[in-house]
Amino acid sequence: MIGAIGILVIFIMVFGGYMLAGGKLGIILKSLPFEMIMIGGAAVGAFLLSNDTASIKGTLRDLGKVFKGPRWQTSDYRDLLCLLFELIRIAKSNPVALEEHIEQPESSSVFGRYPRIQADHDAVDLICDTLRAASMNYDDPHQVEEVLDKRMETQMHHALHSSHALQTVADGLPALGIVAAVLGVIKTMGSIDQPPEILGKMIGGALVGTFLGVFLAYGLVGPFAVRVKSVVEADAHFYQLIREVLVANLHNHPANICIEVGRQNTPHDVRPSFGDLEEALRALKKEAA
Repeated sequence: MIGAIGILVIFIMVFGGYMLAGGKLGIILKSLPFEMIMIGGAAVGAFLLSNDTASIKGTLRDLGKVFKGPRWQTSDYRDLLCLLFELIRIAKSNPVALEEHIEQPESSSVFGRYPRIQADHDAVDLICDTLRAASMNYDDPHQVEEVLDKRMETQMHHALHSSHALQTVADGLPALGIVAAVLGVIKTMGSIDQPPEILGKMIGGALVGTFLGVFLAYGLVGPFAVRVKSVVEADAHFYQLIREVLVANLHNHPANICIEVGRQNTPHDVRPSFGDLEEALRALKKEAA
């Protein structure tokens, strides 16, 4: 919703201010289709040229994040902490019983209580792989911690590719606008024998290319890239929470302490309250009893 409002404000302020200053939209609207074909088409072509098929699909899919925002909400973080509490408690009381949950999470009764988390393969794989590594009795928990850090760094690098691809397009749009403007000037120079009023309109149409390239770069595509990056970074806290809790478990802290470590390392805007989490954990304990 905020993304749509932002786009609306951009268009109203730019074109509204232009019209209030006495500008006429006629020249812009007449030149817009041709300039858009040159600038937009070249930008799309450059985007296709510099990315593989998977990256292109991923970028198009990630554009939705501009309007949807972060995937994980406060209730999801609470559910994640409850899920990790259950798994850690099982691991400490009956390590053999844990195997059925981490080897087949898609049919696990524990994971099944949290369908949003169960549907996220990255989160499930991170949890299962880390608990599996912990069951191997590493002499140094820092070994697992180091593997987790490298894995999450790689995952973050991959997730940010869409933002980088969009930013590359934004960086190139002003130059493509200049290319379109130069072509417009070349066209104008070919009609130098025309009256001044006609030449003025032709030059105005050529300048639409420069305007459009800069407008698209700094008004739309650039902000899209920034927004995608901020959403990816916000969602990364969800996986960072998994790391914090399971690393605490590697150091043989009690389950309650592991969960509290994770809760306190959760960003404030999505952090479940202590009372809310305690109530959820209490319900789990009653159900287990």
